[in-house]
Formats: sequence, structure tokens, C-alpha cells
Amino acid sequence: MEKGLIIAIDGPAASGKSTTAQLLAKKLGYLYIDTGAMYRACALKAKKLGIDINDEESIRNLLAFIDIKIENDNSKNRILLDGEDVSEDIRADDISSLASAISAIPAVRYKMVELQRKMGEKGSVILDGRDIGTFVFPDAEVKFFLTASPEIRAKRRWLELQQKGIDKNFSEVLADLVKRDNNDSQRALAPLKKAEDAIEIDTSNMTIEEQTETLYKIILSKLEEECKCS
Repeated sequence: MEKGLIIAIDGPAASGKSTTAQLLAKKLGYLYIDTGAMYRACALKAKKLGIDINDEESIRNLLAFIDIKIENDNSKNRILLDGEDVSEDIRADDISSLASAISAIPAVRYKMVELQRKMGEKGSVILDGRDIGTFVFPDAEVKFFLTASPEIRAKRRWLELQQKGIDKNFSEVLADLVKRDNNDSQRALAPLKKAEDAIEIDTSNMTIEEQTETLYKIILSKLEEECKCS
């Protein structure tokens, strides 16, 4: 069986990366590697052990014996931390905040990238994040960079919170998103940026279905091209 493609989808927060990646993985029969969930799992491990996120030495020690796996169960990903399914636990609000902080620690980033490369080395995978096409898999066969205006992305995030029953002011959501954008694009290690060979798609005026179909057609063209060359 031929090796499948490695597909990288990068972009800022709320640009539609994760939902699009999941839908594409389902259509293609690929494994979706949720890189954000891996940082969340790492943060959950630190919380369970009572480790302060600012204690980098203890965090580095934690990395020596952490085991994170992603399994596809009936088209739905399961995140396993040391053999335990933590798919729901890692979505808690406090874990989100901890994950953002822990992902800025170089040792954590290197460890997660090591795991991501191991998971994706055989191909037939889709990964989304902020540095997939530039740092994790710079040789990925297909790279996308999804973007949208800060206001559009903030509205998407605000609506998500509303649906979860979380009442948060829109201006606060926008401010948080702009701050996250700045942090992601200015960090020293593997900052958020478009890979030179990535296809940029502005999703501001697109539905999830439209952007998924747009990327899907591009991927099919690449697959056809690969078949002709082999």
C-alpha cells in the first residue's frame, strides 16, 4: 500500500483549522492529529501532579515519562494520556489556559513535535496547528494556511462560548484573540507564520462546508498528481 499524504493546516485561532481538519480526515480516511489536544494533555498531566506551570525544571522531568496517543474511534479522536482516555478532561477552561502557557516552554514544544512526527511519519495524516508546515512537517506534501479577519474569528469564538452557555463580552473575546495572535506570531521557537509553499485561504466569508470542500478538491488534485508520478 502506498504511503498517504501528510497534510498540514496552519493558521491563527478560530480560522476554522480544527473543524476543517476533522472533516477532511473523515472524507479521506486519514488520521487527524489534534496537536492542540497534545499540549492540553501535557497541561493536564502537570495539573494532576501538582506541578506549577512556571516550574520549567519539573515540567522537563515530567516529559521524560509522559505517554500521549491519539486513536481514531468511529471517526472520532480519543486522546490517551498514560493509557487513560482524557478526551473530555482536556477541554476544561482551566486546562486551556494552562496549555497556552505550557506550549511556550521549548522543552515541551520539542517533546510534542517529536511525538507528532512519530505519529505522522507513515503518512495518511492531517495535522493542524500554528507551526505544522514550517516546523513539525516542513516537507509535508500539502500545506494550507487558513486565515480570517480578527473580527470574524472573534465572532466565531464568541458564538462558540454562547452555545456552551458561557457569557463573555465580545470585545473581551476579541482582545483575547488579538493577544493570542501576537503571542503566537512573536514567540521565539516556531512562531505562527505561513510556510512559503503553503496555499493561503481566507475563510472570512466561507462556511465550514465551503472551506472543507475547497481544501478537499486541492488535496484530490494532489493525490491524482502523485498517482500519475508513481
